[in-house]
Amino acid sequence: MTEPVLRRKLGLGPATSANMLAMIGVGPFLTIPLLLASMNGPHAMLGWIMGAGIVICDGLAWAELGAALPQSGGAYHYLSEAFGRNGRGRLVSFLFLWQLVISMPLGLASGAVGFSQYALYLWPGMSPATGKWLAVTVCLAACALIYRRIESIGRLSVAIWCVVMVAVLWVVADGLWHAKPSLITTLPPGAMDLNKSFWMGLGGATLIAAYDYGGYNTVCYLGGEVEKPARTIPWAILGAIGLVAVLYLTMNLTIIGVVPWQEAIQSKYIVSDFIARLHGRRVAEAMTVLILVTAFASVFAGMLGASRVPWAAAKAGQFFRAFARLHPRGEFPTFGVLYFGIASATACALDLEALVKALTVIQALIQSLAVVVAVTALRITQPKLERPFRMWAYPFTSAVAFLGWTYIIVTSGVVYITGALAMLAVGIAAYLWRAKSKAEWPWAKTNPSPEAVN
Repeated sequence: MTEPVLRRKLGLGPATSANMLAMIGVGPFLTIPLLLASMNGPHAMLGWIMGAGIVICDGLAWAELGAALPQSGGAYHYLSEAFGRNGRGRLVSFLFLWQLVISMPLGLASGAVGFSQYALYLWPGMSPATGKWLAVTVCLAACALIYRRIESIGRLSVAIWCVVMVAVLWVVADGLWHAKPSLITTLPPGAMDLNKSFWMGLGGATLIAAYDYGGYNTVCYLGGEVEKPARTIPWAILGAIGLVAVLYLTMNLTIIGVVPWQEAIQSKYIVSDFIARLHGRRVAEAMTVLILVTAFASVFAGMLGASRVPWAAAKAGQFFRAFARLHPRGEFPTFGVLYFGIASATACALDLEALVKALTVIQALIQSLAVVVAVTALRITQPKLERPFRMWAYPFTSAVAFLGWTYIIVTSGVVYITGALAMLAVGIAAYLWRAKSKAEWPWAKTNPSPEAVN
């Protein structure tokens, strides 16, 4: 019997839509008040601009690595290749997996919790407990939808993407028609004083923007299922970032051009309130339905990408054997899909702000910084590796990405920095314990075979 394998069936359109679905989740619809509160005024929109600059530079790193190493698993393969498969690369790639199985459920749960929060607009009497169960249901429903072949998922991604774009373009068009520039430019006293408060607030705004932009690397997790990956992966990343950045900035500016920022800070359903102000509650309810579809789509796309990474690692013997299972007919990673569905449903017990900040800081510290460094490390260790796509303006763009992620981490707050560092320390200890039990680096006297399995 032929062993099931992943097949390259995902073209540029579905790949870009999967990235955009992961990026355009409930985030921008939900986090505008949080963003404004971080700097207490519309100048917090600078966070969107700074965030866009960071993710463009970071996206170039993912594009170079994804085109050179087009395998399902994304950063797991990049880090292993860059830092050595039988040496410290084992530790770095293990830490990536460690953060992934913890942070990705947080991200998926944030979309589900956002879905539940917007559902309150349609169901004002919903209790907090019912809201939590609704978020859990969203995660489990997304899990059920991706438990199938990749071809049908690609078609479904495009269909949902169309609904998402209707919601976003509706907001943008309405905002451009009705926005008053005077509302956008009305700043509180001392808003642009370049003191510590300004830089800390800008860091907080950029953190939220980075969360909302997250997902542009989804196609890298699906590298083994992408058609013509040397072309598809870079342009799916850069195309998604460019389109979403323009939409985000326009949407945010026009919303506060209609709803004064002093009121927007207090809103729990800023886009619904925006539409209600222009067209009344009935129309706002229709918009809320579209936002709910958008929120669900973000959970769907994120779970799709995340479920592929443990499969690649387990197949190489670097993660639990159960994650290596492929469906005999559907040819998709069964255990990975189920794990992320259940883990994200469990994470819905946390509140949205904690999910957003913890997710972003953990990923920045353990994944994003490592991937940026991996580009340089791989150029040094494997200069002859074929690179169909190279980072533009390297090493300047690489330095911008590294410093940008560092700035986000430093300004995030002691609680989240401490939590991320503690998780990193536990991950290192877990790797050392596992490596010693299997006589792997740094305990092995000779380099083990990369095909060794748990």
